[in-house]
Amino acid sequence: MLAAPGAEVLSKVEAKKLMRKIDLRVLPMLFIVYVTAFLDRANISNALTMEMPQELGLTGQQPNIALAVFFVPYIIFEIPSNILMKKFTPHVWLCICILGFGVVMIGQGFVRNYSGLVAARFFLGFFEAGIFPGSFYLISFWYKREESQKRFTIYFCSVIIASAFGGLLATGIANMKGIRGYSNWRWIFILEGILTILVGVTAYFFVCDFPSEAKWLTETERQFVLTRTRMHEATEEKVTWSDLVEFSKDPKNYLGALMYFSVVVPVYAFAYFTPTIVKTLGYSVVQTQLHSVPPFAAALALCLVMAYLSDRTNKRMPFVLFGNALLIAGLAILLKTHSGFSVRYLGVCLVCMGALGAGPSVVCWYLMNLEGHKQRSIGSGWMISFGNIGGILAPFAFLTKYAPYYETGYSICMGVAVLGIITTLSYMLLVLLERRKVIHNDTDKPRLLAL
Repeated sequence: MLAAPGAEVLSKVEAKKLMRKIDLRVLPMLFIVYVTAFLDRANISNALTMEMPQELGLTGQQPNIALAVFFVPYIIFEIPSNILMKKFTPHVWLCICILGFGVVMIGQGFVRNYSGLVAARFFLGFFEAGIFPGSFYLISFWYKREESQKRFTIYFCSVIIASAFGGLLATGIANMKGIRGYSNWRWIFILEGILTILVGVTAYFFVCDFPSEAKWLTETERQFVLTRTRMHEATEEKVTWSDLVEFSKDPKNYLGALMYFSVVVPVYAFAYFTPTIVKTLGYSVVQTQLHSVPPFAAALALCLVMAYLSDRTNKRMPFVLFGNALLIAGLAILLKTHSGFSVRYLGVCLVCMGALGAGPSVVCWYLMNLEGHKQRSIGSGWMISFGNIGGILAPFAFLTKYAPYYETGYSICMGVAVLGIITTLSYMLLVLLERRKVIHNDTDKPRLLAL
């Protein structure tokens, strides 16, 4: 029998049934939301392999600047968005964000010049700022730490599905050139924008709120969830400046952000430029989109295996380091091998597997070591906003002038991957020191930070 203080007893069968119910209510809609969000963010990489640069007159670094502009409002508004999500409830706030970037995405399909593209990318970043950190923030309140990795990974896999599906979708849309007088790249933005608006309307009815607000839970179930996840503080007061100052004093928060940064740079570099890199191997537009899919499929399989093993062992750090090792191996192949499709394609696959494999482990490890609404609303926004500075760096790592070998881009990613290993080991050391302090204190049932 499983008991929660202040709540009725739930049997193991009832608790298991409740967890299945939570999984089905919390994860699927958030997953669909971020698939559409990431598609909208990254589909410009497919458009750039079509006639978009010629039609908009893009020259030099203008495509890269357009990619980077997205991250300026995205970084600035992530923490405020988390605070607003707590105020307005997740299903309302996320719905507003989704509808906003759906409308902007359709508008991006009608831009006529470089200035219009930059404006569209800016507002896309503004509306999308709250989706990723807000979803992680929300998920963290529904699960215990030792069962969270699988759920975080399932959600993070939306990035992989979107990256792979984007290539398949672009393959089909590539054949729409000239329909109703529009180029095929415009149809990518228009059709995906319409899909996003439909998802936004659906999200209002199906996005789940925090456990304390979820109307589909019975009172017994609600108290059980709050107690098992130690989240009775769900009703605590709003975040203040003093909370932000206190948060800034903990060095672990800077290391958590740097760990995520070290993953984001290669993730975005390859999300944006995998089609471009594959195209240098001599493929047509359609073949390029199709060959952009397998690296992300391999990453998906690895993520699911690592999530299972991570929750089974209740360890995060070894899987972060394993992902970083794969990333470095793939980058080393791409740096040193300039001929032979199979070997270079293996390098692309290893990079995607390593970066995307480490990503959910980093997020889960850091976020689940935080306590309560205040820490997690600040922490999830901080980690992802700082990490997404890498989204500004990534577009300039693969400039056209570096083609066809892109040694500068691979070297930048290699340096960032090494930084990831250093910060992971440093974060582990601080966690070990804090665990030792807690164990030596005479506290009742101390909550040890995870390794």
